[in-house]
Amino acid sequence: MVKRAGSADLPLHSGHVPRWLGDRMTRLGVIISEAIVIHYGRDELLRRLAHPFWFQSFGSVMGMDWHSSGITTSVIGALKRGLTPMSGELGIHVCGGRGQHSRKTPNELIAIASRNGLNGDELANTSRLVAKVDSAAVQDGFDLYLHGFIVTDDGKWVVVQQGMNGERRQARRYHWLSEGMSSFVDSPHSAIEGRQQGNIVNLADSRAAPSRIGQVDLLSALGPDRILQELSVLEPSAKAKEPVAQPMLPHLIMPDHHDVREKDVNMRRLHGALAAAADRGPKDFEDLILTPGVGARTVRALAMVSEVVHGTPCRFSDPARFSLAHGGKDRHPFPVPLKVYDETIRVMKSAVSKARLGRDEELQALQRLDAQAREMERYVTGPDLKEIVAGEYAHSHEWGGRSVFGWEPEPDLTVSSNKQNG
Repeated sequence: MVKRAGSADLPLHSGHVPRWLGDRMTRLGVIISEAIVIHYGRDELLRRLAHPFWFQSFGSVMGMDWHSSGITTSVIGALKRGLTPMSGELGIHVCGGRGQHSRKTPNELIAIASRNGLNGDELANTSRLVAKVDSAAVQDGFDLYLHGFIVTDDGKWVVVQQGMNGERRQARRYHWLSEGMSSFVDSPHSAIEGRQQGNIVNLADSRAAPSRIGQVDLLSALGPDRILQELSVLEPSAKAKEPVAQPMLPHLIMPDHHDVREKDVNMRRLHGALAAAADRGPKDFEDLILTPGVGARTVRALAMVSEVVHGTPCRFSDPARFSLAHGGKDRHPFPVPLKVYDETIRVMKSAVSKARLGRDEELQALQRLDAQAREMERYVTGPDLKEIVAGEYAHSHEWGGRSVFGWEPEPDLTVSSNKQNG
């Protein structure tokens, strides 16, 4: 994982996550996190959470709105609910959250530190300083409203913060990672997500060091009143110097449209996952395939879940693709197939539980599924996105399709028959 992962645009969405989805997000999010820790260790989970592209894909595979700012709140909330009861076992602690929960973060960190021999005051100060940098040192027009702080027993941490700009209906997410960071005010961000809104005052950038030093010296020499007097005589029309060009970074654009379109999906990778599920499933998931009406579809979802566990950063440039695992709560790209979702959780939970006991054959089967998807995407083809989504809608009732609008009704076979005969 790279230190600085890039930026993205996030439409600001309101609304809430229904209980029937929130509970499942908690269970799946914890199982995926456990699988990553088992395979790659706790440090790797922190690196994934600090990567904005992976983070968005993680939320998408859990059935949230694939492109919206709501993924941040729901993922942090799901991890806090699910990982807190297991913190003693995994050594991972999730603090903070949205609104008033964010302000409780320092006290939560002090309590965790006291139980694990960490420096609580240092962690609490880190939480406050990270929030202050993103709210004051980085003046980009976004007001912070979410602060999630995830820390391990050995004191390593990742912070995910989000701010909003109500006028523009945009959100910006900030990722921080303790690994490899030497200073809070010298280009510390792992990534900043959000549409560029003109020139941004970023005093945390390493190139702003002379400005930071100059501000302190000026304040010490003149005092605040004298500084204000000097500012008042400056000509407002004075031409500012051209800003130094920012380095080019990967930029993930989350569009305003809610529906998933073919341009949002890397179809080659999607076809690879579908083909691997059809080819690998009967070999590695015999018991699952024997489940009537659900098994084969669940293996397709597992192909995308396994990529979230094993995939490298470059594979998460199209978070929309991962929404095709379990749909979305607003019926985009299709209603959440609860029977498939529950089967995914069951298979993943079984694999992780056995791996804890030293029996990793099921986790290895998932890893083979991901490996075969990468191999097959080089040459397989398949239906277009509209055809795939239409197939999901055709089976939605059968698979327990549900959204915030209710359960999906059984297809009207009479209407369908009349259309064919007409």
